[in-house]
Amino acid sequence: MQALTYHGAKDVRVENVPDPKIANDDDILLRVTATAICGSDLHLYRGKIPECYPGDILGHEFMGIVEETGPKVTAVQRGDRVVVPFVIACGDCFFCQRQVYAACETTNTGAGAAMNAKHASPPAALFGYSHLYGGISGGQAEYVRVPRANVGPLKIESSLPDERVLFLSDILPTGYQAAVNAEIVPGSSVAIFGAGPVGMMSAACARLLGAEKVFMVDHHDYRLEFARQTWGVIPINFDECEDPAEQIVSLTHGRGADASIEAVGFEAKGSAVETALTAVKLEGSSGKAIRQAMAATRRGGVVSVPGVYSGFIHAFLFGDAFDKGLSLKLGQTHVQKVMPELLGFIEEGRLQPDVIISHRMKLADAAEGYAMFNEKRDSCRKIVLTP
Repeated sequence: MQALTYHGAKDVRVENVPDPKIANDDDILLRVTATAICGSDLHLYRGKIPECYPGDILGHEFMGIVEETGPKVTAVQRGDRVVVPFVIACGDCFFCQRQVYAACETTNTGAGAAMNAKHASPPAALFGYSHLYGGISGGQAEYVRVPRANVGPLKIESSLPDERVLFLSDILPTGYQAAVNAEIVPGSSVAIFGAGPVGMMSAACARLLGAEKVFMVDHHDYRLEFARQTWGVIPINFDECEDPAEQIVSLTHGRGADASIEAVGFEAKGSAVETALTAVKLEGSSGKAIRQAMAATRRGGVVSVPGVYSGFIHAFLFGDAFDKGLSLKLGQTHVQKVMPELLGFIEEGRLQPDVIISHRMKLADAAEGYAMFNEKRDSCRKIVLTP
């Protein structure tokens, strides 16, 4: 089959690789009908995630048709059309029983990314996201093996097109969890840092939950303008505004937004000092976006972080968080928990996540898609690939 494989920083290739096979009794084989390039895939593409090896198959946003099932699979059957969550969870462990699926104790044979983990179990395995998270082959391929298929794959029984439901695999649940964590209620104000796919899904979900005022901070005018037209955000371009947080505070009666959503993560555009510290391994992540999010949030407010972070951060300003009494809510998405609810919102017409798609390409052209998305060419917002 054809699959998109990793070969080093900015070197991904569509190659012929062996077809996947059922390995465990609760596996399924899926024929992929649609897959997407995620913003977090770009961390891999840029060589920023350790333990990615040549030949690894990438991709964690995908859906398709069940072609074969293991003997212990009861949740789906051959011919079912399903969306697959990017988190692989067993459904039975301590964390899964509490619906904290991204912390599943049993699926990840890798170490995870925590630097001070002691002997705690790693987080759940993820599709196509390095051997830190299990080294499980991803879905930017013609076929994919889906482990733990009784816990996760969501049957789509309506006639909704693939593009309308595909993002249930990651960015829509991630944006929704970010908005729920931000404790958004009717009348809330929220500042969203990052106008990529997750930031846009956070804006859609903030409006769904009743947010009255949504600020969005980015430096790509085409993204900001799209979000303004689509969700009525108040756009702030940080290349043109020296201090977005100060502007947000001034526009909220000198208090700050009720909550901030930091949807950028560890590759945020930081200072020259932060760039130098990262280069010499004295810093794992730029702290620019999280500092801005904290500064933009009112006292007693919430900073919700769906953006991916690793390692340690220069000038985190923890004292500011204490002084303001901020709540920090962060971490990987518990996709399985919210997929059915979000599918209902889509079926009711309350969410239309496919509106963000800007490019449709064949899987064979995926390497060009990665380069386009990374370089923000042709006003690229989101790319869907079809085998």
